[in-house]
Amino acid sequence: MTRSYANLIDGEMVTTANTLDVVNPATEEVIGQVPACGKAELDRAVAAARRAFPVWRKTPVENRRAAIMAISAAIKDNADELFRLLTAEQGKPHHQAKGEILGAAGLAAAQAGLSLEETINQDDATRLSRTRRVPVGVVGGIVPWNFPVMMAVQKIVPAILSGCTIVLKPSPFTPLTTLRLAELIKDAVPAGVVNIITGADELGPLITEHPDIDKITFTGSTATGKKIMEGASKDLKRITLELGGNDASIVLPDADVSKVAEQLFWSSFTNAGQICVAAKRIYIHEDIYDELSQAIADYAKTVKVGDGAEQGTGVGPIQNKKQFDRVCELIQDAKDKGYKFLTGGDVDPSGTGYYVPITILDNPPEDARIVAEEQFGPVMPLMKFSTVEEAIERANASEYGLAGAVWTGDPDKGVEVAEQLETGTVWVNEFLHISPLAPFGGHKQSGFGAEYGIEGLKEFTYPQVITVKREPA
Repeated sequence: MTRSYANLIDGEMVTTANTLDVVNPATEEVIGQVPACGKAELDRAVAAARRAFPVWRKTPVENRRAAIMAISAAIKDNADELFRLLTAEQGKPHHQAKGEILGAAGLAAAQAGLSLEETINQDDATRLSRTRRVPVGVVGGIVPWNFPVMMAVQKIVPAILSGCTIVLKPSPFTPLTTLRLAELIKDAVPAGVVNIITGADELGPLITEHPDIDKITFTGSTATGKKIMEGASKDLKRITLELGGNDASIVLPDADVSKVAEQLFWSSFTNAGQICVAAKRIYIHEDIYDELSQAIADYAKTVKVGDGAEQGTGVGPIQNKKQFDRVCELIQDAKDKGYKFLTGGDVDPSGTGYYVPITILDNPPEDARIVAEEQFGPVMPLMKFSTVEEAIERANASEYGLAGAVWTGDPDKGVEVAEQLETGTVWVNEFLHISPLAPFGGHKQSGFGAEYGIEGLKEFTYPQVITVKREPA
């Protein structure tokens, strides 16, 4: 049954005459309709956030923390409903959707305890100088479709904890769970502090260029991030951009094949590979390449691809038709170039749902599109290397620098390699671990600024220095 959802504007659930359809990527059926907002609705939401800001910024931080904890509780208390809805609109298997929902609740609770302390710059007989952090103002948040709830919470929580107000735009592909969350949390904060509006692609530039929005926080592609940076430059908006990644993993010759094969698989194929920090390129030392590549391919054959709502599904569909077509294009390019496939590669164009079989390529060249570009789908190239220096050089030869991983039996050696990778995050012997208390951000064209932790919270503030001159005794 198709349900209509409303937006949260100024403490009220609001509908519009025009709507957008939301499609289940597993069935291609319309499962919901959401408001198609334009300039008028955006202006109303921004005006509400602007009115709420002077009071909210003066609200004691303890009260702001209480509001965030109420949001966390609402997510946790309604997790069963929310994760099923998330699977229906996003496609990820139920267990991964539940992990996202509960992870969002945990993220909110953890970050509620963050505190921006004042710094004393000078305290002597002549003057007292201190630096404090003050909220930027009205924030425009733009959220992607791969982790819609987690990313929405990650933008809402630091914004309102810092004393800002926010207007949040979910992806038009995955707005349903976020709008259901809006219903659940609308009374957790005063009217206008949190506003959630939906719209087609043209709504994003309107947010970026809105004169009464002071900061943009965006998660998505590097190409779109560049456009946002350009739009925000017109009135020097503050920006945080978490963008694309072509994340490399390096497997050293002392890695235990029996232990790492399954972990390497899921480092690439969790959420059907639709993760900015998923392993997009895996470099394996030549001494263990044949054994490990075959072990990964063998494990892949045990994983079910299907509807995320079906029991036993490990890899769901691609979330939307546009991304499905792009992944299919990359696979076809690899076929046309004659690259070897260890498994997968045959997409059924007549089937229902945006399904791509788990596809693993055997040692394609560095200039192959499937290596040089971020695939963002269930396709993984495995490549052979001879020396660690070579692997580091190849891993760093990318315009991206979001995350990476090193797999080894010697953690100290892993750290030595990790410190030479040009990325914002590097894991040693694990993958996809993001801490709410540690900064997360990219190098090079993978982003601008940071999310999570104190550094992420500071992104929603300005430093303000207050100096008081003291009279001589």
